[in-house]
Amino acid sequence: MSKVLVVDDEPALARALAINLRAHGWEVVTAADGRSALEAAATEHPDVVVLDLGLPDLDGTEVIAGLRGWSPVPIVVLSARQHGEDKVEALDLGADDYVTKPFAMNELMARLRAAVRRSQDSPPSTSVVTVGDLVIDMARKRVARRGVDVRLTPTEWAFLELLARNVGKLVTREQALREVWGPAYEHETHYLRVYAAQLRRKLEDDPAHPRHLVTSPGLGYLLEE
Repeated sequence: MSKVLVVDDEPALARALAINLRAHGWEVVTAADGRSALEAAATEHPDVVVLDLGLPDLDGTEVIAGLRGWSPVPIVVLSARQHGEDKVEALDLGADDYVTKPFAMNELMARLRAAVRRSQDSPPSTSVVTVGDLVIDMARKRVARRGVDVRLTPTEWAFLELLARNVGKLVTREQALREVWGPAYEHETHYLRVYAAQLRRKLEDDPAHPRHLVTSPGLGYLLEE
């Protein structure tokens, strides 16, 4: 049974989410504000967080930043904010997915399952891939840069792992979206731009002129030695 932390200040919605999720086999913890959410994440160790951005004490983006300071737990934003810049900001801060209200419960649960699956998938048989000064340990799901471990979110890792399994080969945008996020995401190309930028900031000496994580304009991405 996977545990989900639902963070929403609308009691009726939080209650409806909890009822539906429990009916589908989830263990549910709820929080009605940002500070309670951060405390619950630390004490309950959820497998995934469903996070509303419009909270009474902290903005949801502050909660994302707070969680990402110490935890790689998958975060699925559930928000009425539909502007593209809100979505990009949330993803840029480390959210793994973004669902706008109103939403279909079956779609939300599919996205939650995908987020948990990305963080828990069994490692591939290839053990270690070395790319320049990066050492990517597939079995331990870790990457080190010049001997120092780099903290990645589950989605950042899933994207890097896909590229590392295809070193020197082009991974198309459609393939990356399908394998990392799922078939329903094949047109969400802004996800790739956001996560490629995040990985470059963490792994490249000069993120604006990447040496290893290279974009093939209009086609996709590749990891080069």
